[in-house]
Amino acid sequence: MKDIRIALLDMNNNHVNQGFRNIKEISEAFQQNSEENVIIKTFDVRFKDEMPEIGDFDIFISSGGPGTPHREGFEWENRFAHFLDSIFDHNQYNEDKKYLFLICHSFQLASIHWKLGNICKRKSYSFGVMPVHKTKEGKEEFLFKNLQDPFYAVDSRAYQFIEPDHERFEELGMKIMAIEKFRPHINLERAIMAVRFSEEIFGTQFHPEASPEALIENLKDDKNREAMIENFGMEKYLETIDRIDDEDKIILTRNQILPRFLQFAKKNILKEAESLA
Repeated sequence: MKDIRIALLDMNNNHVNQGFRNIKEISEAFQQNSEENVIIKTFDVRFKDEMPEIGDFDIFISSGGPGTPHREGFEWENRFAHFLDSIFDHNQYNEDKKYLFLICHSFQLASIHWKLGNICKRKSYSFGVMPVHKTKEGKEEFLFKNLQDPFYAVDSRAYQFIEPDHERFEELGMKIMAIEKFRPHINLERAIMAVRFSEEIFGTQFHPEASPEALIENLKDDKNREAMIENFGMEKYLETIDRIDDEDKIILTRNQILPRFLQFAKKNILKEAESLA
């Protein structure tokens, strides 16, 4: 029986982070519930300059992280760009596909790398539980299958992806799957919240891994709490705290997107291994 090998890319640059812990929890739950032997290895990309060899793994999950997604001249930036291209190119020419999920900072890095639009700084830091709206394509997306429209997800970002280059999307065969809430009274472009980069590569601006416990932990940070109150007002902030463990909000998003991605990847990896045997 084939082993399923997962690489987790930690993009937090040595900052304490709830999100990466959540990614590990979801991956370990998948490991425990699989009949197959699932191997999980962690790579500290930014702080220790560690990068997985794509030949050694089947599935990759790359986390969110702090700071600018634009290049600052670090060695890891070239290696990460090469990593993105290697997976994308590998999948075009090989039967044994590689599966990649990109979250928040990683999603922004990939969107800049593939020149998909304008990734710029927001007017203010965004933090909280946001409604995420499916696009026409997003309504057909199997990772969103059991989620309402809009569904709810944790948002935590200083940057945004706006003004997509639709010709470039077309050229690369990529699709926008979700956008942020429409606010008619605010004259700002709606940010892109999820992209299907290919059959095997998916990315979200929001945090599909977030748990209620992690969100509560994050709100102990003054910056996050103030950002949430500034964005939504005190009443909405208190309402969010009240609804934090509602089964149909971030718990549902956490239980659907990444677990579905892992199951989909595993099913295809095993099918490919069988056909090559």
